Amino acid sequence: MDNGQVIAVRIAVEPQAGTAVVDFAGTSPQQANNFNAPLAVTTAAVLYVFRTLIDEPIPLNAGCLRPLTIVVPHGSMLDPVAPAAVVAGNVETSQCIVDALYGALGLQAAAQGTMNNFTFGNERYQYYETIAGGAGAGPDFDGASGVQTHMTNSRLTDPELEGGAPGVPGRNTVRRRGRVESETVAATFGLAVEPGDEIQIETPGGGGFGTQGA
Repeated sequence: MDNGQVIAVRIAVEPQAGTAVVDFAGTSPQQANNFNAPLAVTTAAVLYVFRTLIDEPIPLNAGCLRPLTIVVPHGSMLDPVAPAAVVAGNVETSQCIVDALYGALGLQAAAQGTMNNFTFGNERYQYYETIAGGAGAGPDFDGASGVQTHMTNSRLTDPELEGGAPGVPGRNTVRRRGRVESETVAATFGLAVEPGDEIQIETPGGGGFGTQGA
């Protein structure tokens, strides 16, 4: 994660039994920030990934989890103890969980790893948006630019697998009215703006897979 927290996962598949163990041992403990993800969010991310691996029109419900054993250290950032802050767990950490799972399975490089949440407004009106970014490449397909990925739930990085290069990091800049230069801001930020100010959001790219096209 941008703040140094680590999501670690090991997946052991038993082909004969048709089962798998998804073990998040080694994941960072819960922190004082709000990037902790409730266990329900972690479980939902696992369900999402494994459902995408099945090329059959089965219902998306709890039955999909029956072949899976999910091990999450209690008190970690993926199963925090109340009253841990968790607001970014669904909109940010869930994306990184999915990237980690696809990486462990060797199926896809990391996507943009964020929902690029952008909120603006005043005391009366607020607006919330998630902005498209890069989707990771796979062993037999290229990534894509400017698309909604994984947990954004709409059609809105780590070192890669198999020798592919990481995606280009995102960048947020603010241009104040009347100034030529731009001000670069952090990945997570809040600021006051005035009429005429501009905010430019360059979303992260998706990771590469292998050396194709190099």
